[in-house]
Amino acid sequence: QVHLVESGGGLVQPGGSLRLSCVASGFSSRNYAMSWYRQPPGKERELVAAITTTGGTTNYADSVKGRFSISRDNAKNTVYLQMNSLKPDDTAVYYCNAKGAYVPVLGRNYWGQGTQVTVSS
Repeated sequence: QVHLVESGGGLVQPGGSLRLSCVASGFSSRNYAMSWYRQPPGKERELVAAITTTGGTTNYADSVKGRFSISRDNAKNTVYLQMNSLKPDDTAVYYCNAKGAYVPVLGRNYWGQGTQVTVSS
């Protein structure tokens, strides 16, 4: 059975840091592009950061560039999101996403259940 399980969320003060982890099970994430999305309260889900299968290319939303860093460890089937200099606007539920990048997994799309990040003093 396929699962993506996020962890590492919580309450942090403005300017603080958190590291989110997403562990994949039931499939090998090495053939999947991995991304982090977030959904702030009352808003739509938005892409935060993405990383290619080998980790060679990363992309970030303008709002998090220079503060967040996405990385992956394919041996551990895990993707990370290091979040520094957190702001109240970063408050959201953060979701992990896996998209199949190669045949035969091309087109497969999996989501985690989300982890809450709250930035507040």
